Amino acid sequence: MEKLISVNGAELCTETFGGADDVPVLLIGNTMLTWPDALCERLAALRRLVVRYDLRDTGRSTAADPEAPAYTLRDLVADAAGLLDALGLERAHVVGAGPGGWIAQLLALDHPGRVATLTLIGTRPTAPGPADPDLPEHAPELMEHFMNPPRVDWADRASVVAFLLENARHMGGRDFDEGEARENIERVHDRTRTGDPSGRFHRADQMGTVFAALDCGARWRERLPEITAPTLVVHGEDDPFFPLGNAEALAAEIPRAELLVLPRTGTGLPRRTWDTVVPALVRHTS
Repeated sequence: MEKLISVNGAELCTETFGGADDVPVLLIGNTMLTWPDALCERLAALRRLVVRYDLRDTGRSTAADPEAPAYTLRDLVADAAGLLDALGLERAHVVGAGPGGWIAQLLALDHPGRVATLTLIGTRPTAPGPADPDLPEHAPELMEHFMNPPRVDWADRASVVAFLLENARHMGGRDFDEGEARENIERVHDRTRTGDPSGRFHRADQMGTVFAALDCGARWRERLPEITAPTLVVHGEDDPFFPLGNAEALAAEIPRAELLVLPRTGTGLPRRTWDTVVPALVRHTS
């Protein structure tokens, strides 16, 4: 069951799966639905206490204006640490996906005692903006699509879902599953705040656009060798948003990190990857 937990001056909508005595795993994405119910249930069945939550300005957590956030990336890191405090967890196995991977990296760097192991999924070692010269940028075809989007009526569910499904198709890799993507998009849509015809909350919930407006503070890539938590890097072979070279850099620069590449996979963790990813996560968090 979802519940609001007061953390660091915000109300974070949080949900747990599994038993109180199981191994705690904190999942950091964008909304809690970055992590589908069935994936959380599968991990919980393997004796993991799974914690997922909505970041500020997404889902049912504290929200004001995702296009002008009055908090920083480091505040989101403090939120993650504060959530562990609120749940009575001294430390947890931390899994960060996409922009949530930035929060996870900084949690491991700035609060190392709270991170038992670190897993980074589909992310990169630098904040929004131009990539470092040695890292691959977003795929040109993807950026062409984003720069020339089709018209969308943000007040119309069918229009929003069609627009986001086309985005997902561009990001999904060679084995893109349209039915699965539609189901995920519709679930996130139906948890998003209504009554905002500008679509800013839909964009924040579905696309993580708050990070483009966020003050991310000082760089941290040069600090990656300081990470002491055992680290697993998971990345789609076909990811056009954060191409694979970003994962290779993370695995090379974090001491003793392991890299798991998902064949024919783009952005995210489609269901067909779970038979690979879940056993890897269970091993890593054992």
